[in-house]
Amino acid sequence: MNINKDQILITEEEYKQLTDELEFRKVTKRKEIAEKIKVALGFGDLSENAEYSEAKDEQNLNESKIIILEDKLKRVKIVTPDHSVKDIIQMGSTVKIYDIEFEETLEYQIVGPIGADPFLGKISLESPLGKALLDKKVDDVVEVTSPNGDIIKYKVLEIM
Repeated sequence: MNINKDQILITEEEYKQLTDELEFRKVTKRKEIAEKIKVALGFGDLSENAEYSEAKDEQNLNESKIIILEDKLKRVKIVTPDHSVKDIIQMGSTVKIYDIEFEETLEYQIVGPIGADPFLGKISLESPLGKALLDKKVDDVVEVTSPNGDIIKYKVLEIM
């Protein structure tokens, strides 16, 4: 997969999440904040107006998030998994792996960094485990170095 270091690999689902959030922040959230500012202005002296100050802070935060989202969307590359390839782990694959040390089976979907949520079984292809699993096949054993330096071994059981 050819990418440059500034590109962000994402799935169609992640792209939709980003565009939906951007739309929400530009339309709905901006209107909500503008209304809060309008109401707060009615309270008088702005130097002692906590509601106004809070609304302006919220506005600044929202505008910052809009800039970040727009930047991400300029740099994304949507990756569509090749569903005809079922025997190699790729972005979008769901895999069952076996933690050899703890003798437990885990299931993860390999996603882009934006959609990663290990608690929901979604790991980033940029994570140490995600990197180790890419392009592997059933019965391959991968080694991942944990944050404390331990080597953790996983065996690929199934690619879905």
